[in-house]
Amino acid sequence: MDIKITRSTHLKEKPDQNHLGFGNYFTDHMLTIDYDEGQGWHDARITPYEPIAMDPAAMVLHYAQETFEGLKAYRNPNGDVMLFRPEMNARRMINSNARLCMPALPEEMFIEAVEAIVKYEQDWIPTAPDTSLYIRPFMYAAQPSVGVHPANSYKFIIILSPVGAYYPEGVNPIKIWVEDEYVRAVKGGTGFTKCGGNYAASVAAQVKAEQKGYTQVLWLDGVHRKYVEEVGTMNIMFYIGDEIITAPIDGSVLPGVTRDSMLRLLKDWGYKVSERELSIDDLMEAGHNGTLKEVFGTGTAAVISPVGELNYKGDIVTINDFKTGPLTQRLYDTLTGIQWGKIEDPYQWTRIIK
Repeated sequence: MDIKITRSTHLKEKPDQNHLGFGNYFTDHMLTIDYDEGQGWHDARITPYEPIAMDPAAMVLHYAQETFEGLKAYRNPNGDVMLFRPEMNARRMINSNARLCMPALPEEMFIEAVEAIVKYEQDWIPTAPDTSLYIRPFMYAAQPSVGVHPANSYKFIIILSPVGAYYPEGVNPIKIWVEDEYVRAVKGGTGFTKCGGNYAASVAAQVKAEQKGYTQVLWLDGVHRKYVEEVGTMNIMFYIGDEIITAPIDGSVLPGVTRDSMLRLLKDWGYKVSERELSIDDLMEAGHNGTLKEVFGTGTAAVISPVGELNYKGDIVTINDFKTGPLTQRLYDTLTGIQWGKIEDPYQWTRIIK
C-alpha cells in the first residue's frame, strides 16, 4: 500500500509504564483506510489521533454494522518489535465481516496496515514487565442512510494503546458469576464474530456480576441454558480429572487466538484436551467432589486468567484454594515468554516488524 503520513504537531506525554491499566491511553497517531463500493479499499493514511467526523445518519449508529479485532505488539530483549499471530486476527476479521455483510480487508493488507502503524508509533511500546502495546483495528459502516441494508462505504481504522494487566488482579484468581438469566449468543447468530453488538448485549449481566462482587460472567448456551460456553472477555478451559475441556467452536463461541495457542501447547505437552460440551451441573459437581483442578480464561487482553471461584445460583465452588494452579502458571509463562521473545518460539507464531 501507498500510505500517506501526516505527523501530529502536538505529541503527547507518555504515561507512567507502571500504572498503565488497560485502554486508558492512546498514541499520537492512527491509521485509516476507506472503502467505497465500486472502488474498493483506498486512501490509506496515518494521521494524528483525533475525533472521527461522522454523519449523524452513518449506518453504524443505527444498524451496528461494525467489527473489531484485538492484538498486541511486544519488544523482545534485542529491542525488536514483535507481533503474535496477526494472520489469525486478519482471518477472523474477514469471517466477522462476512457475517455482517461487510467487505473483506485482505489478510496481507490487514497485516501491512498493522505493521505500518505499529512501526510508526514504536516509541509507545512499553518495556516494563507485563506491559505491551494493544492494537485495536476496527471497521464500521460510514454511509449516511436510514434503511436496513448493507452500507456501500466503510472505514477501517487502527488505534494503539500502551497497556498493563487487563484485570486489576493481574495473573491472580478472579471470581466468576455464572449467568443463567441473560443470553450472549446462539448458533446461527453472531457469537463467533467480534462485533460490538455481542459485547453490548453482555453489559447487563456484567453489571449484575460486579454488583455481586464478581469480576466476570460465565455464559451458558442460549438454547438449553445448560452448557458452559465462554466468559465475557475470554474463552475458558476446565481441568477436570485428567482432561482439559473447553467449549467447541461451533457458531456461538469466539475462535480465540490465545485459545488456539493454549490448546496447541497443551496437546504438545501430552494433556488430554477435549473441545466438547460441558454442563454447568457436571462442572459444579466436579468442583464439589474435588476433581476440578484448575479453571482459566484465555484471551489477548488478559493472556490467561485463573479462576478461583464460581457462583451458580448461589452454589459456590472454590478452585485450587483460590490460588493460581501450576498448569495455569506454566501456560502463562510459556506463552508470554514466546510473545516477549524471552524463550524459543518453536511454532513460528511471532513476527518481527522490519
